[in-house]
Formats: sequence, structure tokens, C-alpha cells
Amino acid sequence: MNIGSLFSRHALYRPDHLALVFGEKRLTFREYNGNINRLANALLGLGVKKGDKVATLLPNCMELLETYWACAKIGAAVVPLSSLLMAKGIASLLQDSDAVMVITNSAFADTLDSIKNDMPGIRPDLYLLTDGSRTGYRDYKALKEAAGDGEPGIEAGEDDIFNIMYSSGTTGMPKGIVHTHKIRAAYATSFTAAFRVTPESVAMHAGAIVFNGAFVDLMPAVFQGATYILLPQFDPQSYIETIAREKVTHVMMVPAQVIAFLNAPNFDPARLQSLEMILSLGAPLLMEHKERLTRLLPGRFYELYGLTEGFVTILDKNDYALKPGSVGVPPSFFEMKILDADGRECGPGKVGEICGKGPILTPGYYKRPDLTTAAIIDGWLHTGDMGYVDEDGYLFLVDRKKDMIISGGVNVYPRDIEEIVVQHPAVREAAVFGIPDDKWGESPLASVILHEGESVASGELKTWINERVGAKFQRVSEVVIMNEFPRNVAGKTLKREMREKYWAGRTTKV
Repeated sequence: MNIGSLFSRHALYRPDHLALVFGEKRLTFREYNGNINRLANALLGLGVKKGDKVATLLPNCMELLETYWACAKIGAAVVPLSSLLMAKGIASLLQDSDAVMVITNSAFADTLDSIKNDMPGIRPDLYLLTDGSRTGYRDYKALKEAAGDGEPGIEAGEDDIFNIMYSSGTTGMPKGIVHTHKIRAAYATSFTAAFRVTPESVAMHAGAIVFNGAFVDLMPAVFQGATYILLPQFDPQSYIETIAREKVTHVMMVPAQVIAFLNAPNFDPARLQSLEMILSLGAPLLMEHKERLTRLLPGRFYELYGLTEGFVTILDKNDYALKPGSVGVPPSFFEMKILDADGRECGPGKVGEICGKGPILTPGYYKRPDLTTAAIIDGWLHTGDMGYVDEDGYLFLVDRKKDMIISGGVNVYPRDIEEIVVQHPAVREAAVFGIPDDKWGESPLASVILHEGESVASGELKTWINERVGAKFQRVSEVVIMNEFPRNVAGKTLKREMREKYWAGRTTKV
């Protein structure tokens, strides 16, 4: 059960079928598999072994996909890093993942050069550049072109690590979520069935493929030998034009993208009739937008609730009319239960913690057995999210993880930012939470209490924080200085109350 073997299969049985589209480039499965094999053989020639960790620091591109599948064929594990990371965040994750190689492009070379001395685990000759040559980097394309296109012949199977996905926290303690070949195969079969993907489907993806959500539509397309269109980034107008031109059947978007899609000047349902699936995921989509989408493009809307650690529910397009506020039910072979604070299972309508298990459940966090045992108890993933099931077993979310911010579909953990904020000498206490953002859905806001006698302007503090966080998506949009935080009887800070009061205050001012 090696994920890379799917390309060998499709190259044999459907060699001339269109496999991949990126910009002006169009590859058949025969061409695609040849490229993957050449890269796999080039990596072997450089000394990359089964079990080694290969990190990538790339935007959406063909080379990133080639690296995923080439590493799979030789049993190496991919560590995809976000292009939004800054130097400290990159260094932290490269060290934590035990990466032996980095594949990047010229846009990130200066950043990598600044941290190379902190990377003793990466040989100086194992930094590869995908877009040309530069001192201190090997030429990715030249290495690939010089290698043979035969199958690499390395035995790698279902229990080998396919990738390590970092949750987004880059300061504090990193959490690398492990996925094996078997888990990714379960992504393929589970989502192929749920979303009705066939070998004739055309899937299109515009989100960053370094994030786990990308595999929700990528794996079914790879499994079925369907056509996969990768866009460099999300632009609603070109997104719509591509759907119309390529007769795209399956798309997925985070809520902010759904809203932009619906409000694009060239949005025209008549040109979008090829669509069979419009999947919303990453954060709850407001009912106003669900209703508009299903009114204009009926019978296509799906919603997925899930965690990278390995549990999902799916609201099917045929169930939306009956359960529009729900996030659906677990797919086949998945199980779910709602537990109260004492660990007892809740009945219908009673709110508790969502717990689940199934074939995509991670074996654990990389090198963090303590975090693994805290999150997975007796085989059940404890999500930290609150919800309830109705009489029919459909899940309704009450809240996402109580502290987590969903910004542009990326999970942002406030504690990572708070650990930076409190390092400022004037700050006594910090509380970070998400506020509505027209572009990203949510953005972080930092509320702070200063030490007695200290003074600092909120703008100055915002600049200080944003210069020190590990990634761009952790930058705070505002800083609010308070005398005291609202707290419950146990002294715990009530972030939800702070968020509601802040937004009510903004609304009143408007």
C-alpha cells in the first residue's frame, strides 16, 4: 500500500489520460510518473534513504507535488513547511522534524541561508533549488533530468511515514502530526466514496497544498486517476474562468473563499454547471452563505468538519436540505461519541466534547508521546471541540477548539502568540483570540494587561509582536490594552466574552 505506486499503475493502464494541470503545463500520467521516478532516483543518488525526512519550503507548484510522490516511492517522509513561515519558525520545524534535505526556490534562499548554521542535520549539499542555480544549492531540475525514469524499486509500505504535518504553531512546542501510507490510502478511499469521485472527474485546488486539507481532494483524484488542476493561489475570477474552461467537477474552499467566489464579478451559475461538488471546510460556513450557494448552485454543497489528527464528519449534498445546520456524520468505518466533563457519553441534544476514531487517525505526534497520550485516549481522539448530535446522529458544532483561530483556513493557536507577547517587558498578561476579518475569516487580536507603572502604545506593541512571531498568519491585527480581563469563578480568562464585547463595541461605534 505505497501511495507512490498509484502513479505507476495509472501510467500503465491510463498513460495518456490528463493527470495534472498547472498553469500552461499539462502532464499525462505517463509523463507525470516519469518525472516522479526521475526525482525519486535523483534523491536516492544524493543519499536519501528510506525513513529520511525531506522538508519542502515551496508555494503551490508541480515540483512540490513531484516531491510528495517521489518521496513516497522511496519510503522517505515529506515535511511540507508553509511559505508563510519566517526564519525562526522554519529553523524550529527543520530541527524538530530531523530533516536531512530541504527543497525550496529562490524566494526563500536568503531566509534559509540565515539559518543554515543552525541546521547541522542537513548536509550543505542537500539544499535543492527548483528554479535555477545559486551558490550553496543544488539544481533540482538538472538533478532530475540527469536521473533515469525507471521505477526506483524501494520497498516501502503501509506503515511507513508518508508525511509529518505541522499544526501551524511554530513557537513554543511544535506538533508534528504523522501520517502513514495507510492513512493516506484511507483518505483516498473514504473521500472518493463520500464525494463521488470517478476516473473521469476533474478536481481543482487553489489552497496551499502544504496544509493537510489539500489531501481531502488530492488523494481521491490520485486514487482514481482523475485530472487534478492545481492553481498557484486563489483568485475568485480566474477560479471561475478555470472551472468553466476545464469543466471542473470537484472543488473545495474555506469559507472566506466561498464568500469571494459568490461575490466575484464574473460569477454566473450558468457557466458553473459542470460542478458536482462544492466542499466547504476549515471553519464553519455561516448559514447566510450556505443558503445563497445552494440557491444558486443547488445539489452540490458538502461540508466537512475535521482535524489533521484524523477524524472527520461530512454533510452530504443530499442531506443538506434536511440538516442545513449540521456538519454531517462520520463516514463508513469511522466512529464518533460526545462525552461530558466526566467522560460519560452524552445523549441527543446534550453538548459535550467531540471524540472520534477511524482509519485516518494519526499514530501520534512526532517525538511527542506525551501529547499523543493526552489527545488519543483508549484509541479515541479527543478533539477539544464542543458539539452535540441530534436524534438522527447528525453532528452540530457548538464551537471550534475554544482557543483556536481559523485564519484563511489555517489553524492558529493563540498560546503560541501569547508566549511571544508576554516577553515584552511592559506586559503582565496576554490573551489572544480571533476577531472577524473580511478577508481571512478571522485574525488574531491581542488583549494585554501591563505591569503597574508601565506604559506602551498599542501600535508600538503590535509592531514588536509581529516582528517576533514565527509565521505571518500569527501576526496580530490589533492590540487592546486593558486594566483587567473578565474571568470565571476559577479565575480563568473568558476569551469568548472578551471577543463578544469587543465586537459589540465596534458595531456600536459604526
